[in-house]
Amino acid sequence: MSCNGCRVLRKGCSEDCMLRDCLTWIQNPQAQANATVFVTKFFGRATLLSFLSSVPPNQRPAMFQSLMYEAVGRTINPVNGAVGMLWTGKWQFCQLGVEQVLSGSSGALTPLPDLHESSEKGSSSGGDHQQQVMMEETQSSGLMSQSERCHQAKKQRMETQSEESEESSTLGSRTETTDDCVYVYANSQTHQRKQQQQQQQLLTLFL
Repeated sequence: MSCNGCRVLRKGCSEDCMLRDCLTWIQNPQAQANATVFVTKFFGRATLLSFLSSVPPNQRPAMFQSLMYEAVGRTINPVNGAVGMLWTGKWQFCQLGVEQVLSGSSGALTPLPDLHESSEKGSSSGGDHQQQVMMEETQSSGLMSQSERCHQAKKQRMETQSEESEESSTLGSRTETTDDCVYVYANSQTHQRKQQQQQQQLLTLFL
């Protein structure tokens, strides 16, 4: 026996039919047919079957239910869909839309003006928020560049001071070395003069 989904789509049905298991969460046979027609019109028959075949059989009912809520959400709120309605706290409108589809009143679904205006306000506020974030990032980058320049200048001053201290220590060591050399040279000269005096005294004694 053909399932309600294949019956309204006028396609052959078999024991391993994908639509049969997808409609088990809907109790009313006519509601199953209404849901199949609505989802097929929104996504297309080939796309619907492709979606269902891409998941395991035990997940196909959840897939069909997700596609149905998304189709209702996009019909009521074309910009943000079901996710936008959930995000803005308007999820009850999506649930009411699903109930209308199951009851056969899917033709009454139209985009809600207040949801359209709220989506526009949300997009404009989102743009303002992005501009504010960009301005804050620019200011923070300017402060960071100033702090980096101050840090580099401080680092250069420290390096200059360290180089000057090294040079002064080097000059001091050179001065100390020079003084030592002068002292050693003077001592050697004094020693030579003493030796010369002793030699003259010995020559005088012998002569």
